Amino acid sequence: MEDETLKVGLLMEAAQAQQALAASALDRLREHTAGLDAIVREEIRTTLLEEMRTLAEDTRNAAAALRKLQRLTNLRLAAWGLVMPSLATLVPVAVAWWLLPSRGEIQSLAAQRDQLAMNISRLSHQGGKVELRHCGSAQRLCVHVERSAPAYGTGGDFLVVKGY
Repeated sequence: MEDETLKVGLLMEAAQAQQALAASALDRLREHTAGLDAIVREEIRTTLLEEMRTLAEDTRNAAAALRKLQRLTNLRLAAWGLVMPSLATLVPVAVAWWLLPSRGEIQSLAAQRDQLAMNISRLSHQGGKVELRHCGSAQRLCVHVERSAPAYGTGGDFLVVKGY
């Protein structure tokens, strides 16, 4: 029995030694895990910071590009804002200049109109109001005469035209 007690004692001692080794290994594992945790956190933080810096730089570049695009768009709109009203003004002015008579042509036309009016007045006094027609089946030229006026000429073959 003593032998058995000794064996149990040795077995207990071996178990305690194994338990102490396991506890020591477990403590080292915890320390190692804590160290790994710190290393992983630092790596994650470093990676995250790098990505955030890259994102910030990309964001600044995108904002600059948008500002440049906005300036170009504003310039283009301003140019169109000047071109379209200018065209809307210049086209009718050019068409009017091309189609309408010049001041000299207007004066020439006014002088011509006055000359024609004077000629019409002179013709009216000289027989321009004569009413002529084609009469009969032979379509001979006839004139409308004043029946109440006396006849003139040697044989009375001249009559007064109506309206004179």
